[in-house]
Amino acid sequence: MIRNFLGPIWAIAWKDILLEIRTKEIVTPVVVFAILVVVIFNFAIEPTPQMVAAVAPGILWVAFTFAGILGLNRTFSLEKDKGSLDGLMLCPVSRDTIYFGKVLGSYLFMLAVEAIMLPVFAVLFNLSLFLPEVILVAATATLGFAAVGTVFSAMAANTRSREIMLPVLFFPIALPVVIAAVEGTAGTLRGDGWSEIGRWVQLIGVFDVIFLVVSGFAFHFALEE
Repeated sequence: MIRNFLGPIWAIAWKDILLEIRTKEIVTPVVVFAILVVVIFNFAIEPTPQMVAAVAPGILWVAFTFAGILGLNRTFSLEKDKGSLDGLMLCPVSRDTIYFGKVLGSYLFMLAVEAIMLPVFAVLFNLSLFLPEVILVAATATLGFAAVGTVFSAMAANTRSREIMLPVLFFPIALPVVIAAVEGTAGTLRGDGWSEIGRWVQLIGVFDVIFLVVSGFAFHFALEE
């Protein structure tokens, strides 16, 4: 039973991964955009240790969030433009299977972008970001982004102004995850204990579960619109 459910999810995610490997239509512009944001902020502020410690978490998650929006916007727009969305809907699987497959693909894309960005950010701001707490916060918050962004990307793909609609729909819902991710990262860089950082991770985890469940139910209606 579990294998029959997970198999199609991985097949949908693997389809997106193979398409991206061949075309580079999502990862390349997203990585360039994210690095550009980090470089601009690096030159815009005076990089003293006190200033960097105060603003670095916010800059990092601004770059992650906007890069994620750019990638999520392409998730269903490519399917729509190439006419493959109808074929995906005709697959003999449930709509929630399609949703979780697209979430998994988007999640892996965003993690790949973040893995590329973190060393660049660490070098430019002279910070040590390869810490277990930072990686845990990034992994859990990114899952929330993918869970919410996938269903809103499906909704926005059916509108004429999809590049504008996705951020408008996405940011109000995902704001708690962004705030918790910034606070968790800031606590790690300050050297706070796990009791302080852990409550932000737990908050992100709660939102992830809620987003996955609610978005899984809502995806059916978003896809049919």
